[in-house]
Amino acid sequence: MPPPDPAIRFEKVVKRFGPLEVLRGVDLAVPGSSTIAIIGPSGSGKSTLVRCINHLERIQGGAIRVGEVTITADGLESGGRRLSGREIARHRTGIGLVSQSFNLFPHLTVMGNIVEAPTGVLRWPRAEAVDKAMALLRKVNLEDKANAYPATLSGGQQQRVAIVRSLIMDPPIMLFDEPTSALDPELTGEVLRVIRDLAIGGRTAIIVTHELRFAREVASHVVFMEEGRIVEEGPPEQVLGVPREVRTRAFVNSILE
Repeated sequence: MPPPDPAIRFEKVVKRFGPLEVLRGVDLAVPGSSTIAIIGPSGSGKSTLVRCINHLERIQGGAIRVGEVTITADGLESGGRRLSGREIARHRTGIGLVSQSFNLFPHLTVMGNIVEAPTGVLRWPRAEAVDKAMALLRKVNLEDKANAYPATLSGGQQQRVAIVRSLIMDPPIMLFDEPTSALDPELTGEVLRVIRDLAIGGRTAIIVTHELRFAREVASHVVFMEEGRIVEEGPPEQVLGVPREVRTRAFVNSILE
């Protein structure tokens, strides 16, 4: 019996910022319900790769297949038909993104931030969205912050709110782009626990991270990138334990020493 199609597939993906080529023909298959950790030095293309999945960055070559949707340099299509702006917005509701900068709206309360997309894009009744938001806030110990504004929260609290906002529509795919890099070390653990215990939960997840011990704990597959290319990939015990490539070994040793 052939293996199922991957949930996400990168095929010769090229991304440029002006003359700078930051993704150089990337090929990668992400199986459904797997957790992929992407590691590598700054500037290697990790964050750009993740942002191309929900079309926050346009690619210049190749294709990214996300379920029934194909992303090319010309835009998004499904079934041979180009998607409208509204359809692209709806497609993005199936892909949660948690970034290092939280990206909460400062003029909205915690609750306002969380329910904006489900009520605005998916047309959920507000009461239904609020009920689900409160249930998730309880799971991350922030139910008492529902009416607070982001500026009054710690960085760890803001990131937990950002995770809840991404989870409320129960997306099958979760993307994490350096979710703890802006946090003080003492706050990193609480956010990683929420990601591990709540956010991954059987979904297809891609995590860009420098937290290699966390990657070893949660990932089913680790990808090491450098200069816009995948240098090495495999199970965490191989890539993080006995890497084959010299550059992978040097990077892992520099982080874990």
